[in-house]
Amino acid sequence: MAKRVPPEPDGALYVRLPAQAIDKLDRAAEALGMHKKDLVAGLVTKYVDPDSRKGLTALGALSPPRRGALEIGDAGPTLGSYSFQAYDPPEVMNVEQTAQLLQLEPKVVLELAEAGTLPGRKLGTTWRFSRTAVLAWLAAPEPR
Repeated sequence: MAKRVPPEPDGALYVRLPAQAIDKLDRAAEALGMHKKDLVAGLVTKYVDPDSRKGLTALGALSPPRRGALEIGDAGPTLGSYSFQAYDPPEVMNVEQTAQLLQLEPKVVLELAEAGTLPGRKLGTTWRFSRTAVLAWLAAPEPR
């Protein structure tokens, strides 16, 4: 009995393509009765040769380079993409959020609040700080 070879693990690739290219890929996959992922994997396997300068040059000729992209053979950092989500602190903050905004340890924020230096209100056993008041305090010149 022949030994069964397990398939290679799949990786994820998410790309945005021009509508015309998507249409061509859809039509080719339908005509061939293949999944688009298998069609793309076959094309990459057959036509993409990242290990030779000739292969990379041929691929590079397919589309203009991205802004900021390095030329083939350039020594330099690898460019990629990133994503981030902006963080806007809430209008009313607790000690930890205020410490993060001021880039201080929470213990220092408590000490400043207890001393009456940092504007805030003690509600029961917890401190609350107005983001606007904290930023105004930070921007104000120090008293002499």
